[in-house]
Amino acid sequence: MEFISRLQGKACVCLGLILIVLGAWSSEATSRSLQDASMYGRHEQWMAHYGRKYNDIREKEKRFNIFKENVAYIESSNDDANKLYKLGVNQFADLTNDEFKASRNRFKGHECSTKTTSFKYENVTASVPTTMDWRKKGAVTPIKDQGQCGCCWAFSAVAATEGITQLTTGKLISLSEQELVDCDTNGEDQGCEGGLMDDAFQFIQQNHGLSTEANYPYSGVDGTCNTKKEASIAAKITGYEDVPTNSEQALLKAVANQPVSVAIDASGSDFQFYSSGVFTGTCGTSLDHGVTAVGYGVGDDGTKFWLVKNSWGTEWGEEGYIRMQRDVDAAEGLCGIAMSASYPTA
Repeated sequence: MEFISRLQGKACVCLGLILIVLGAWSSEATSRSLQDASMYGRHEQWMAHYGRKYNDIREKEKRFNIFKENVAYIESSNDDANKLYKLGVNQFADLTNDEFKASRNRFKGHECSTKTTSFKYENVTASVPTTMDWRKKGAVTPIKDQGQCGCCWAFSAVAATEGITQLTTGKLISLSEQELVDCDTNGEDQGCEGGLMDDAFQFIQQNHGLSTEANYPYSGVDGTCNTKKEASIAAKITGYEDVPTNSEQALLKAVANQPVSVAIDASGSDFQFYSSGVFTGTCGTSLDHGVTAVGYGVGDDGTKFWLVKNSWGTEWGEEGYIRMQRDVDAAEGLCGIAMSASYPTA
């Protein structure tokens, strides 16, 4: 009987331990379930906000898991009080970084311009103010959205052309990116598959100008050139010049005088989810995205920055803009911003 009692006692102890373990597992599972339920709710709200719909349950579950990982990354990054910039849950939150890059970053950085140009701002010193914002001078149109078409190069070239047109005529006209997508077959330009700003400038010059966005509206897909709309010219340029490579000082001289097309490495997750502040994140020099430098300045803490217009809509970054750290140690600038800059001439 004593032996049986001891066995029963041990059994009770074992059962107790099992119940404790099961209780812990149950508590952890409940915690995970609550976290997932909360995240599911956030995902549903995010989907409603951006009008996102998925084809089936499996696709939705896949996107939810990507969304959850991205949110965790964003929140972890924002916990770092030493960072000068913040990330946000934007319209790209259900995309992996590879998916994001493939659909939007199509500047052909591996190609080089074969033309050697002059640089008319080489000896300019007196006209370089300490800060510049071409938006305040009426030379920048509202933020546009290229969507899933990889024609960042067209938006960059058009923004620079809009700028020089306003400076020479006094009129700010929204010009047509779609005309470049459909009609520009110069060099490496291939519509939504990518291109170069220099080749776009060559097209605009050879075509005797560019039509308005209102006349030749953006569709976000490759189309056939509409020669009738193309013939309606609203703005002209005489050519373009390249900014000397790997010189932020040279780039400063150019941006002090007009908006400038620049190429950057925008491949990182921090760029994907950039929300506000002066961007000082880690990035390389594999140029993959065309944007437009429309000014420069100094942050409240003394950090110098470039003011850059993007083409991912107003819900990315600071209402469509990013401030990128200026005067860094690397000659090519942060994310390679000083490696391949150019501007149209009037």
